Amino acid sequence: MKRILTFLFLISCSLLLITSCSVNRAKIDDSLKKYFDENKVDGCFTMFSNSSGKVTVYNMRLDTMRFLPASTFKIVNALVGIETGRITDEKMIIKWDGVKRPVEEWNKDLTMEEAFKVSSVPYFQEVARKIGKDTMQHWLDTLNYGTRKITTQIDSFWLDNSLKISPDEQLGLVKRLYFDQLPFQKRTQQIVRDAMVQEDNTLYKLSYKSGWGVDEQKTNIGWLVGWIEENKHPYFFALLVKSPDANIDMQKVRENIIKGILKQLGFLEGKM
Repeated sequence: MKRILTFLFLISCSLLLITSCSVNRAKIDDSLKKYFDENKVDGCFTMFSNSSGKVTVYNMRLDTMRFLPASTFKIVNALVGIETGRITDEKMIIKWDGVKRPVEEWNKDLTMEEAFKVSSVPYFQEVARKIGKDTMQHWLDTLNYGTRKITTQIDSFWLDNSLKISPDEQLGLVKRLYFDQLPFQKRTQQIVRDAMVQEDNTLYKLSYKSGWGVDEQKTNIGWLVGWIEENKHPYFFALLVKSPDANIDMQKVRENIIKGILKQLGFLEGKM
């Protein structure tokens, strides 16, 4: 018995050391701070190289803090919608309800892939209503998605701070999605991966989902989560942006930061 306990103790110590080593392998890159400063925002950036296992982090403090996912939740909403048949495929149309909204691209009939590209809130609110609270909760629990909480309405819980997730958790989700490691059919994951493609050329392929919401302190929270592929090697990333400026051009700021960081890290030229 004593030998068994000693063996188990040694195994536990070994696992602890392995975990510590993987954490210590993260490279803190404070040089990336300038991209946030140039755009007058706070935030963090994390990247994982699948081939080398290298992790690059700016602002580790925010990397493990949880924030509302905003429209990055469309990744999960689409996955669940397709898997449960509420979305038949990427060409499924949901007709415009006739209500004029500030984003002009939302004010028309949209297919799933179109709605994903323009980040249509009404389209995916309807999808969430069709999925229902119990089924959605099942998938949040199955995926262990952030706080897994639906404490408000089924068509707004990812927008109103009911549900929260960290940049580190977001990165883990998109990595599993890329490799078909989520508990969905391969077809389901492929449709969502295809919808996430933003740029595809001879040098690189850039895929991500954006998000923009407001937290309890009225701070703007912006996201870009996804991956970049060069020479068939994927690099996964999560960008978080925070700003109290109510007039911030979040779309421009996110793009400025992600392109600046990717270029500094050697991407966008097909050499990685």
